[in-house]
Amino acid sequence: MKTDTTIVSFPHPDAFDDPLTSVLREGARRLLAQAVEAEAAAFLAAMSEERLADGRARVVRHGHGPERIIQTGIGPVPVKRAKLRDRAAEASGEDRITFTSALLPKWARRTKSLDALIPVLYLRGISTGDFQEALGALLGRDAPNLSPSVIGRLKEEWQGDYVRWQRRDLSARHYVYIWADGVYLQARMEDNAACMLVLIGATPEGRKELVGFQVGVRESAQSWRELLVDLKARGLSILPRIAVGDGALGFWKALEEIFPSTRHQRCWQHKVLNVLNKVPKSVQPNMKNDLREVRDAPDRATAEAAMAIFVDKYQAKYPKAVDCLTKDREALLTFFDFPAEHWDHLRTSNPIESVFATVRHRTVRTKGSLSHKTARLMVFKLVMAAAKTWRRLKGENQLPMVVEGIKFADGVAVTTTPDQHAA
Repeated sequence: MKTDTTIVSFPHPDAFDDPLTSVLREGARRLLAQAVEAEAAAFLAAMSEERLADGRARVVRHGHGPERIIQTGIGPVPVKRAKLRDRAAEASGEDRITFTSALLPKWARRTKSLDALIPVLYLRGISTGDFQEALGALLGRDAPNLSPSVIGRLKEEWQGDYVRWQRRDLSARHYVYIWADGVYLQARMEDNAACMLVLIGATPEGRKELVGFQVGVRESAQSWRELLVDLKARGLSILPRIAVGDGALGFWKALEEIFPSTRHQRCWQHKVLNVLNKVPKSVQPNMKNDLREVRDAPDRATAEAAMAIFVDKYQAKYPKAVDCLTKDREALLTFFDFPAEHWDHLRTSNPIESVFATVRHRTVRTKGSLSHKTARLMVFKLVMAAAKTWRRLKGENQLPMVVEGIKFADGVAVTTTPDQHAA
């Protein structure tokens, strides 16, 4: 019977035969099974020296665990976990040698990529009850292990992860540099005035880590003070050598109180934007080039000379722009007292901006709102996932000298000769 409807029904992935998807899933199943077997074989080889009194192998194969479904980006893939048995522990009660698969953890039901996808979808407005439907077209009908109750349990796990991270002991941690910023996500948060206060630190080995993270008010010194006090209370006793951030933050007042020996470096990216906002657009291209002459100078003397030229050139017509630049003169040039290899890192708060660029790109204003707690958990999971791919600092071999307190002038270590020591 002919109808006038213009609605087109799209077939569900499980409603028709898709040979390509079937091949991919079968290939994934075989590869995963082979990888699990190889992992177990490698563990047995490592334990080959462990023997019983009668010379038999102590650790042996013990079949497989029950088959379970792992939810992947190409749909559900069935797999069995290899099991190993410690015969000595059974006979004598010795400490048991256990085998845990890194590829297939005991209770795993989803790949980590899907766990990272869930907070992204949540921030984009998909509610708990809609995950199964939203992912069903990609993963197959009913999308196992993504029911509303499972998503609810995941949120509880994220909360536990966040609480443990917030309470972690920092007494053994040392951050040579830190970057600070207040990030407005423009996500569906219930209070537009709130933002994410973020601290990222560089370790003596050159790795970047998320140091502090909480909901607060960007311009509030009290919010930043609470964050810094918490870090110090949990054992962060070695103060960073330098902190980088936007000049408008209440962070600087809090830093002077809590970490008084940490030097200040204003972010050049923010400063350039702030200065250019005080002049007509027709002037901005030339002024931007002049600001780059200061920022990219090879040494402090050249930078100060370029700043003096900037003042002479623009003071008469654009005094507000000149004042905006010169009021932070010293804090803008602090990076010259650190290794030249690190200047690109220290002149800007980009380590935070680049991390949150993806998060911000994936968040949109939607109907309804997220509580601060939910937004914090979602963003925390996204940032921790992104942290695995953060690049090390350039010139990491210079960091031990910074830690030792060796002075740098115009990016070069200042060495003292025996004659200077004698004098």
